[in-house]
Amino acid sequence: MAHQYSEKAFWQKLAQYAKTAGREVVEKALCLYYAARRPETPGWAKAVIVSVLAYFIAPLDALPDFTPFVGFTDDLGVFAGALAMVSMYIDDEVKTTAAATAERWFGQPKMPEPVS
Repeated sequence: MAHQYSEKAFWQKLAQYAKTAGREVVEKALCLYYAARRPETPGWAKAVIVSVLAYFIAPLDALPDFTPFVGFTDDLGVFAGALAMVSMYIDDEVKTTAAATAERWFGQPKMPEPVS
């Protein structure tokens, strides 16, 4: 499936489904994407990331993305597993860049209201 990955398809999927997928899915996808672009990230980690991003952009997956309420649940689980595997290559710069990109799309995250 990794051979089906392309940056263009990745960005198209994010642009098309960002609001449906939600900030958490998008930010995790962006962390993986930016980690894969780092020259310091080893080949095995890039292969894991590209495979996961290929799954994300695949038209058919375990739970179709257009399924209400659960469509991106499988993607989130796959992202979480990949993030755990390659976490040592997701530094503060990757996290900051992913958060900034997500913020441009979603706005500032809302702060929880204080409990009285």
